[in-house]
Parts: sequence; C-alpha cells; structure tokens
Amino acid sequence: MRCPACGNLMIVVEHENIELDYCVNCSGVWFDAGELELFLETMELEGTSLSLDDILTSPEAESAEKKRKCPICGGKMKKATVGHEPEVLIDACPRGDGLWFDSGEVGQLITQLPEKSDSQGRVITFLGEVFTARD
Repeated sequence: MRCPACGNLMIVVEHENIELDYCVNCSGVWFDAGELELFLETMELEGTSLSLDDILTSPEAESAEKKRKCPICGGKMKKATVGHEPEVLIDACPRGDGLWFDSGEVGQLITQLPEKSDSQGRVITFLGEVFTARD
C-alpha cells in the first residue's frame, strides 16, 4: 500500500491483533475501517467520541493542506478535526475505508483522551512498541 502523504510503500505492523499500515519515510499511520475502534477497545478506551462514523458525519475541516487520496479506493479524502485544544487534523476516506494520521497525530490525540486507569500509559507503550521499526 502506498502512503497517501509521500507516496512511498508502507509496512504492515501488527501488535495485539491490530494491523496498522505505517510509513517508515514520513511516519504516518493508516487505520483501516474498524482498526481504530479495535485499537481503542484493546486499550480500554471504547466509548470515546472517536469513531469512523463520527468523523465521517462531522463537517469538513477548513485547511490549506492538499487533499490526500485514500490508499484503498484512490478517492479524495475528507479533512476532519478530532480532539480539542488543539484539534488534530486528519484525513478520512468518505467511503469509510479508513483514517490517515500524519506523523505525531496519533500521539497528540492519545494525550487528549480521558484517562481511565492506566489506559493512556498502555496506549503510549503500545505505540512505542509498534513504531520501534523506525529506529
């Protein structure tokens, strides 16, 4: 699969039964449909307002950033904001194929999720283990 940001081939990284497509060149992450929800469930953070359906029904975000093409269907993705203070700008396939996070955006979003027991720490550990491939 090609990276929607830089066009390089991405690698598949699997951890705790979640497969993410990761670009070793620009450090972006692609979540296929359902993977974000599975990720949040695995990290015991389900019930947050972060879901593909919520993102797809939200208004299009204003951005000077060029629209990216979905690596699955090739269609132009919607710019959407998630989180708060600051909002994180992500790309979502309007067909529901998945979500694209540029480098660091997943981490920014995770720090904004409500803390439930040690979930935030587990997520940070998860991300650190998954993306050590870049080192």
